[in-house]
Amino acid sequence: MEAGELGTYMFFACAFATLLQHPGSPVRHLLSHEAHRRIFMGLAMGVTAIGIVLSPWGKQSGGHFNPAITLAFYRLGKVDPWDVVFYIIGHFLGAVAGVTLAALLLLGAPADHAVRYAITAPGPYGPLTAFLAEAAISFVLLLTILFVSNRRDLARCTPYLAGTLIAMYMAFESPLSGMSTNPARTFGSALFAGYWYGLWIYFIAPPLGMLAAAEIFLRVRGGIGPYCAKLVHAADKRCIFPHGTEDLLHRTGPRRFSGCRRVPS
Repeated sequence: MEAGELGTYMFFACAFATLLQHPGSPVRHLLSHEAHRRIFMGLAMGVTAIGIVLSPWGKQSGGHFNPAITLAFYRLGKVDPWDVVFYIIGHFLGAVAGVTLAALLLLGAPADHAVRYAITAPGPYGPLTAFLAEAAISFVLLLTILFVSNRRDLARCTPYLAGTLIAMYMAFESPLSGMSTNPARTFGSALFAGYWYGLWIYFIAPPLGMLAAAEIFLRVRGGIGPYCAKLVHAADKRCIFPHGTEDLLHRTGPRRFSGCRRVPS
């Protein structure tokens, strides 16, 4: 499921990038300003991310489709080690599969120099700025997910707020780093484009940013971890993650439920 989710995300990333950037696309000529194309790309990918998280697969697997998110939830004690291994393998396989599908169905159009398989690359301010930007946006993304998904009155808003952040990042941050927050997402595009410059940024900065967010979350809550590793606590979907008894997790210890039937206060 996680592979399928990131594969879907990558397919649409390549498809929308082709639609907006390819010289032969009429949309590119309608939206002649780069900033306008970034805004539409952000809206498209934000809606895509929301749809993936709210899909049956997203509700069951947790809707991570990002190795950095999975690693952060592992640090928070919500993902078992073997699940981390297979989730991350799924993410990288899914990213490659999604770009492959886009290349086949779009008849090679994503390979055009203006599209380059929707790669993420450091902007004109250099690798250090890109690194700091990736760490910052990853930090904010996960911190938002953690605090919102662990409030009973706000939990249902989690996918929409995460999608909104993705849309804003693509519209306004992408000139700095290309907007990734996701090592597997960057790898999938880089593999097909043969573009490896700055790859270390996207393998290090997003996990660091999200692990920092996890630490802040724990400190603010006095060491109490999140309810579980899902972005949507769907009561009708099987859950493989360790659960806590709401705010008493640190005293009751982890438990496994057949579904996410409660959301913590």
